[in-house]
Amino acid sequence: MRPKLVVLGPPGAGKTTVGQLLAERLEASFRDTDEDIVATAGKSISDIFTTDGEPAFRALEEEAVAKGLAEHGGVLALGGGAVLSAVTRERLTGHTVVFLNVGMAEGVRRTGLSTARPLLAGVNPRSTFKALLDARLPLYREVATIEVVTDSLEPEQVVEAVLAQWRPSEPT
Repeated sequence: MRPKLVVLGPPGAGKTTVGQLLAERLEASFRDTDEDIVATAGKSISDIFTTDGEPAFRALEEEAVAKGLAEHGGVLALGGGAVLSAVTRERLTGHTVVFLNVGMAEGVRRTGLSTARPLLAGVNPRSTFKALLDARLPLYREVATIEVVTDSLEPEQVVEAVLAQWRPSEPT
């Protein structure tokens, strides 16, 4: 079984919201690897970062993505940093990967520089968000088969843009 669509992007791109809407439109199930990680670890992502560190989180994330890609037949949303893993990027080969691109200003506005997002917590969250975008943008584009800039779009408009670009290999 393979996901119909894999959705990824930076914090604030709308991965969960758009992923759920896409799943509804495709009459498919939705799965979020961040939720899988929380269920497996038995604690929040920020607690994993604080207690176990980012490397431990990334290992759990890599495992959750592998499992989701192998088991899930609907829409699969990945955490924003999943593309940092070369193994995960390789696993995404052959999948329809939707990159929800969000600019820095809009991403900062949408995330509200939330402390629930451990990589954005710190002294200068705007600078951190910019560095995160700079580092990940080439990786998102490396794996993406569809890219939608979400800055000025409502979630339903993003869904329409994704579906307009999608060329499913099998009818849905």
